[in-house]
Amino acid sequence: MRRWLASLVAAVPDDALLCAGRVLGSIINGFFLGIGFALSARFLEALARVLACAAAVVALSPLCAHAEPIPAAAQRYRSEVIRAARCEVGLDAPVAVFAAQVEQESGWNPQAVSPVGARGLGQFMPGTARDMARTRPDLGPASPTNPGWAIRALVAYDLANLKRIRAASPSDAMAKALAAYNGGLGWVYRDEALAARQGLDPARWWGNVELANAGRSIAAKRENTGYPRQILLRRQPKYLAWGPGVNCEGVR
Repeated sequence: MRRWLASLVAAVPDDALLCAGRVLGSIINGFFLGIGFALSARFLEALARVLACAAAVVALSPLCAHAEPIPAAAQRYRSEVIRAARCEVGLDAPVAVFAAQVEQESGWNPQAVSPVGARGLGQFMPGTARDMARTRPDLGPASPTNPGWAIRALVAYDLANLKRIRAASPSDAMAKALAAYNGGLGWVYRDEALAARQGLDPARWWGNVELANAGRSIAAKRENTGYPRQILLRRQPKYLAWGPGVNCEGVR
């Protein structure tokens, strides 16, 4: 129940939490009016914000208490991740997922370079970075080692994949989008087709499409299957303190 409540609050936009805080503030103000004491509008607004924050903290604390600690290097980019996520998605953006993905990709090292040449916080290959600059010119010239560009491009790439995915739930959709980021959308499609032929549900990633291998090496498939799990199940909980995430309750 407590994990469900945490996931629910994590999915509520900040303005909705503030609205709830204002309602509670009005109730409290009504009590004071009943005893002949009026609270100022400025005090009530401050009270509403405190109540909204308290609601989120109380609900999220049980989940975050069991999560790994947020790396010190991540704090430097917190505002950048939140800004990029909300710019691309809106106030209900799954900030926790994008932060967890950056950690998975580069460990928050903007100068990270993989053995195959992927670079920066989002570990973009040179060709993929050029494609992003071409399809999203508003992001500016390809610059994988620029933290601002890399974070915004990571979010934009995930969203582009999400728009081309059919899934049974938000959790399945995000898992597929992450798998596409890691191994390519084409492989997700091929694994979906194979899953359907095997009697599995192609709309569900967990326990279905993730089990199908349409032709990759065992090592490549293992990495691709583990990628969404590492991000959504292991790393995401710690970043719920930054913003909403994707509810993966019940996934094993």
